[in-house]
Amino acid sequence: MKRLRWLRLLQITACALAISLNASAADLPKVRLFTTGGTIQSRALSRDKMMEYNDGPKVTPDELIADLPELKTIADLSTLEISNVGSGNIDSEKLLALAKGINEWLAKPEAAGAVVTHGTATLEETAYFLNLVVKSDKPVVVVGAMHPFSAISRDGPFNLYNGVRVAASKDARGKGVMVLLNDEIDAARDVTKNNTYRVDTFVSRDLGPIGFADSDRIVFYRNSLKRHTDKSEFDVSTLTALPKVDIVYGYQEADRAPIDALVAAGAKGIVLDDSAMSFAAAVKDNQAKGAVFVQSDRKGSGRVVLSEKSAERGVVTADNLNAQKSRVLLRLALTKTSDPKEIQRMFNEY
Repeated sequence: MKRLRWLRLLQITACALAISLNASAADLPKVRLFTTGGTIQSRALSRDKMMEYNDGPKVTPDELIADLPELKTIADLSTLEISNVGSGNIDSEKLLALAKGINEWLAKPEAAGAVVTHGTATLEETAYFLNLVVKSDKPVVVVGAMHPFSAISRDGPFNLYNGVRVAASKDARGKGVMVLLNDEIDAARDVTKNNTYRVDTFVSRDLGPIGFADSDRIVFYRNSLKRHTDKSEFDVSTLTALPKVDIVYGYQEADRAPIDALVAAGAKGIVLDDSAMSFAAAVKDNQAKGAVFVQSDRKGSGRVVLSEKSAERGVVTADNLNAQKSRVLLRLALTKTSDPKEIQRMFNEY
């Protein structure tokens, strides 16, 4: 009889604990993890291998979550796999699928935020694209890693943990899309990859980070004044493709041939990363074919200022956007207009 009472007590206790855990999970912010691949989801054959680490099978979303049981204390986490590729293989199809997936998730009343895993090489491009097309003020945080999942001193899990913390934070609303690595929170518009190998690679050269994921709390110190997310005019909900835009690098004695070839291959726009003597004639000739040109700069910091000369030639200036982000904005601008004056307005505002 005593044994039966003891077993019954255990059943009641277990049931009460399960109810308590379910109630706790229901009370946590609901965050969805969108995975695309990259170093953060790669593994090597040995723990000390920090390069050429695509030897083993890719890390799945479930493995990422299972590796971080601490996430259960900060968010009710769900996942959606978009892809599992290196960031050089991210294309328009994947970008649009990612944006539409995030918009669908954030439109749900119960959704608190979203986190995206991504390879670091083109991470800033995807983050800026999302900054222009996500239709919500809820936080979206893009994270990556410089060391593979299998490494001795891997940075990916901690970046992912902090990314979920930020996505679950009410203080992160209205900040636009953010990039988080190495404890720093950067605005997607401002940040760029600065080093090929070091974990402190992502920097916002002109303006610095907007906040930090510290051990005690998430802290923010500034907001971006540029238009983004729910204030953006760009809408990809019905798009199945994006206009072709390419980048041409300027240097001493650069030839005009790449410009002519890219327009002939279907480019609707060209971003000039600095200038060269031969570019002026190429710009004029290819504008006559309908191509739009944006003048960026290869220095990596500072503005390309507005000038009467550029305006007269119909060339848009990129403000302080680097060439790869200028390409992102020009692609979206061309879904609405090919008028250089109107596109210049967009570059001024975004």
